[in-house]
Amino acid sequence: MPVVPELRIRSVNDAPVRVESDYVLYWMTANRRSRSNFSLQRAIEWCAELNKPLLVLEALRIGYRWASDRLHRFILQGMADNRAAFRDAPCRYYCYVEPERGHGEGLLQTLAENAAVVVTDDFPCFFLPAMLRLVSRRLDVKLEAVDSNGLLPMRAAEKVYPTAYAFRRFLQKELPGHLNEVPKSAPFQGHDLPRPPSVSRDILDRWPEATAPVLEASTASLAELAIDHDVRPACFDGGSLSAEAALSRFLNEGLPLYASERNATDKETASGLSPYLHFGHISSHEAFARVVEREAWTPDQLSDQTKGGRQGWWGMGEDAEAFLDQIVTWRELGYNMCWQRSDYDRFESLPEWAQASLAEHEMDERPYLYSPGQLESAETHDEVWNAAQRQLVQEGRMHNYLRMLWGKKVLEWSETPREAVQTLIHLNNKYAVDGRNPNSYSGIFWCFGRYDRPWGPERPIFGKIRYMSSDNTRRKLNLKSYLRQYGSQSGGEQQTFWS
Repeated sequence: MPVVPELRIRSVNDAPVRVESDYVLYWMTANRRSRSNFSLQRAIEWCAELNKPLLVLEALRIGYRWASDRLHRFILQGMADNRAAFRDAPCRYYCYVEPERGHGEGLLQTLAENAAVVVTDDFPCFFLPAMLRLVSRRLDVKLEAVDSNGLLPMRAAEKVYPTAYAFRRFLQKELPGHLNEVPKSAPFQGHDLPRPPSVSRDILDRWPEATAPVLEASTASLAELAIDHDVRPACFDGGSLSAEAALSRFLNEGLPLYASERNATDKETASGLSPYLHFGHISSHEAFARVVEREAWTPDQLSDQTKGGRQGWWGMGEDAEAFLDQIVTWRELGYNMCWQRSDYDRFESLPEWAQASLAEHEMDERPYLYSPGQLESAETHDEVWNAAQRQLVQEGRMHNYLRMLWGKKVLEWSETPREAVQTLIHLNNKYAVDGRNPNSYSGIFWCFGRYDRPWGPERPIFGKIRYMSSDNTRRKLNLKSYLRQYGSQSGGEQQTFWS
């Protein structure tokens, strides 16, 4: 029976396994799904080894930065799907939504008091690493964090790779040995677990389970929470069912045109999976398996060449290879940095050449300067940029190619590069459903030179940073329909990994 690879398991504290305790606790924080989840699989393995039942805790706090109707609704929809998925599973699914700031304090520690071992998700970004460090000091029971983020275990790469090309070369050498390490699509299958544990009335009285109306995430139920109600829900739903539907749509409609039409603004060729991958409603293993099935691919089709090329290594069609370069190379490149560098979200994490070039041009005259508030309100002279910003605010997503231009222009219109970094992080994390993710930080910092190389000719403000302009974007893309929809107030390699 497949087991979770040791390389994906990290002991977070030195506390013991308490074999006399009542259950195994899986604290679901990032891999918010019931399928293809190494963390859940690891918890079930502990249950089988110790002959203990399984308690799954999925909680949603209210005090995280940028908490809004948009993010809360997306997460709550995923919790509703999980409640349905776990209903007939041999475990107790405990779903808690914090009604007011601080109300959930102590819940995890209380549940851990009766746990033989606690398993959680190993996610290297946003507030989760700090939260995990804090919790590890408070628990006197063994705490494990499990990496279920990508096809390659994060700790298989022991250094930060400076470019996609360099990381791709490493992947082409290392990844084949991990492709057969796949999380179980039905993790309970093959296990006869003890009867699910109960949660005491004292605990439920203090921390009531989320009701069906709360998980419906209606406007009325969200209005009762102290979150940002000005950031309205996204134009797409969250949850595993929506994620699976998005993947099916992409495979049928987007993938056949992916290599040639991904940048088109009048066609839905992008996968749309990044929000679901971020919140763990689907795994990259699931997406990869579906592509493999569609391509009738087997590992013996892998090329022997490991020179870092974007095409030809997988031995699949052009569209499939282009997509896999996004969801494997570019996406996991961000995880490669975040688990090893705590400053991944700071200007100082940029390559030295980029920092030096931007510093040299920091005092250059800016033809336009906009405050963060003006940018947030799409009040610039640039029709294309304004349209992209309006799409982000209205829908919770942005066209892939325009998202790169969006970042470049904020650099050009800000007083300093450091201010531009902070503005982009704020706008992206506040409005983009796929924000607060290693991949989105990679995208923001690519605009300042991360994963890129020096470019010429050297320009004012940008220095040696790759330049992009709205005029060139107009020439490259057919923006007529896009500008009609969003153009007025209406309700190394070029980075393209916001997929």
